[in-house]
Amino acid sequence: MNIFKKLDLKPGINAWGTVTKLGGTRLAPEVTQAMTEAAVSFIPMHEFHKKAGEYTAGLLGVEACCITCGAAAGLAISSAACMTRGERSKVLQLPDTTGMSNEILMLKSHRILYDQALSLSGAVVREVGSTSFSAPDLLEAEINEKTALFVYVAENENVRGSTPLQELVPCLKKSDIPILVDAAAELPPVENISKYLDMGADLVVFSGGKEFRGPQNSGLIIGKTDLIEACHANCCPNYSIGRSMKISKESIAGLVAAVELFIKKDYKLKLQEWEEMSRRIYTSFENNKNILPRTGYPTEPGIQPACILRAYLKPLTMTAADLQQKLLDAPIPVYVDVLGDEIVINPQCLDLNELAHVIDILQESLNG
Repeated sequence: MNIFKKLDLKPGINAWGTVTKLGGTRLAPEVTQAMTEAAVSFIPMHEFHKKAGEYTAGLLGVEACCITCGAAAGLAISSAACMTRGERSKVLQLPDTTGMSNEILMLKSHRILYDQALSLSGAVVREVGSTSFSAPDLLEAEINEKTALFVYVAENENVRGSTPLQELVPCLKKSDIPILVDAAAELPPVENISKYLDMGADLVVFSGGKEFRGPQNSGLIIGKTDLIEACHANCCPNYSIGRSMKISKESIAGLVAAVELFIKKDYKLKLQEWEEMSRRIYTSFENNKNILPRTGYPTEPGIQPACILRAYLKPLTMTAADLQQKLLDAPIPVYVDVLGDEIVINPQCLDLNELAHVIDILQESLNG
C-alpha cells in the first residue's frame, strides 16, 4: 500500500462491485504471480497474443478468442474487424473508411455511453426503431450495402423498446451481417459465455476485469474464427486503431490465469455466499429505527450482473447521498452505490472478513 500512502490516498472496502471507478476487481494470487512471471520475461508478442487467445478459447469451449485491453477496446476492434475483414490495406486505412461498408446498426433503445468505442474505428452508428419500439422488419428495412455489422447490448435486452436477439438473427443472417453482442459485465451466470453465440451471435465481448477477476485493463472477444482472425489483424501488436489499445504481456498472462480459475469456480456456491452476505446485512438493520433495509435484485439496465442479491438500505434520518458520504469519510472508507433514496450494497467484491467492518461502519454512520 506504499503507493497509496505516498499519494495520500486511503484504500477502502468495495461494497459497490467490479466497477471501473474503483479499479475493477481483486486479483487472486495466481493471477498476480502469472503477471510477475511475465514481467521479467521477453516473448514475441504476436505469437504470445495469438496462442493465449487460442488457449483461452479452449478453456471457455468457444471457437476462437482475441484478448484485448478491456471491453471497450473489444468493441472498437470488433467494429474494425467487421469493416476490414482483416484485409491489410483496409486495416491500415482506418479510421478512414472510404470505400468500405462502414455502418453499424443498433436498436435505439440499446444506445449506451460505451458505444462511443464503436466509432473509434471510423464506423458510423445508425439507430433502428425508437426508444419504445423495435421489430425485425424495422431492422431488415435498414440493412443496405453499407451495413458492416449489427450490435446488440446485452444489458439492455429487457428494456422497453428492445427485441429479443433470437428474433433479430434471421434477417441478419439472411443478409450475412455479422452480429456483435456487448456482454461486458454479463458474468455470472457462466452460461452467458455460450448463450449469445448459441443464439447466433458472431462475436461477443466480455470485460476481463470484472467477474473473470483478471487485470482491469483486459477483455475478451470470442466468436467465429474468421472474424477473430480479423480482430487480431486490427489488434496490437499490429498497427491500425488497435495499436493505441495495447495490451501488455503482463495483462495477457494475468487474464489467462484468471480464466483458468474462473472455469473451476462453483458459481452455485458463490451465489449462495453472496446471498448470505446480503441477508446478513439486512438482518443487522431490520430493527434499526434509522434505516429501512431490504434485499433484492437490480431491475435498472446497466447494473450488472443482475443475478447477485443486493442489500438496499434507505436511511430515514438523512439522504442516501449523505450516508454514502459518511461511509466515504469513515476511517476505513466503504464504497457503495446510490439508487434513488437507497444505498446499494453489492457483495460481489466483498470478502467475508470485511462484512463485519461494513456493518460496524454503517452502524456508526447511522448513529452519528
